[in-house]
Amino acid sequence: MRAAIKNRYGPPEVVEVREVDVPVPFEEQVLIRVRAASVNRADLDTIKPKPSFTRLFMGFRRPRDSSVGFDAAGVVESVGANVTSFKPGDEVFTDMFASGRSGGGFAEYVCASETAVQPIPTGMSFEEAATLPHSAILALQGLRLGSGRTVQPGDRVLIDGASGNVGPFAVQIAKAMGAEVTGVASGDKLDFVRSLGADHVLDYTKVDYTRADERYDWIVAVDTHHPLRRVRRALRPNGVYVTMGGETGSILAAMVGGPLISRFSDRWSGLLLWWKPMHAPDVETLKEHIAAGRVKPVIDRTYPLSQVVDALRWIEDGHARGKVVITVADG
Repeated sequence: MRAAIKNRYGPPEVVEVREVDVPVPFEEQVLIRVRAASVNRADLDTIKPKPSFTRLFMGFRRPRDSSVGFDAAGVVESVGANVTSFKPGDEVFTDMFASGRSGGGFAEYVCASETAVQPIPTGMSFEEAATLPHSAILALQGLRLGSGRTVQPGDRVLIDGASGNVGPFAVQIAKAMGAEVTGVASGDKLDFVRSLGADHVLDYTKVDYTRADERYDWIVAVDTHHPLRRVRRALRPNGVYVTMGGETGSILAAMVGGPLISRFSDRWSGLLLWWKPMHAPDVETLKEHIAAGRVKPVIDRTYPLSQVVDALRWIEDGHARGKVVITVADG
């Protein structure tokens, strides 16, 4: 089978599509013939480790896992002896991270743990389903703290990074929760963010929301670019700031400094450490939003597997409005 692999760290061009063996499912695994996979910034972070300290877990000099791609959707080909929830022919989607892998979705076949696989929502294409596992679940969990506190109707919510992979889902989910949503993006993407349902938009090249007068009940930064102390000033009393990524210094500040400062304040801030990929209750909530028409995947463009480097490059260069999908031919 064909699969995208990386044997060294670097830009998207280090990824190659090669012939490899078809994986064989273990007793509790499902073998999926992939029809579509979506690209996430997290995929880029495994190719050129970000934050840099993740090399300690991924391999310091070179990646321990050569596979690439978190998200995949396709058809069950076969199942392990202990699998009871799926059978050959079922249409499913998965996040490879939930199977303990740092990749594998950009391939003709993947093996995933039964618990990391979910049926595709009725009427949804493989391409649309492939956008859900990583980005949509992150967006949903970023609007809820580990304590269970969530965005409430009428809350003023700001999504920093509203036009990329996670942001469009976060805007739509926050609106579905009854929030008044402000989306932050570059000027040429503001109309796109408005089309998602955002009540207000900010061009980050012209406006720094941490220095503006507006205050928010909930701020989600998909990839933080502001010092923690400044973001906290943009919060209302009892406000929440959740970040999902960023450079090493920003991540460490959010992971260590945020919770520490929060103990002496009415405002909570920190890194999204309660992320649970393919968490079944959250998948069901997401499916409910989709069935009701409150949330819809937005696909910017598609690439064949042979052009995986171009797909990764499109994301890294910041062009995407929504999700980028890699298609794998059937047959």
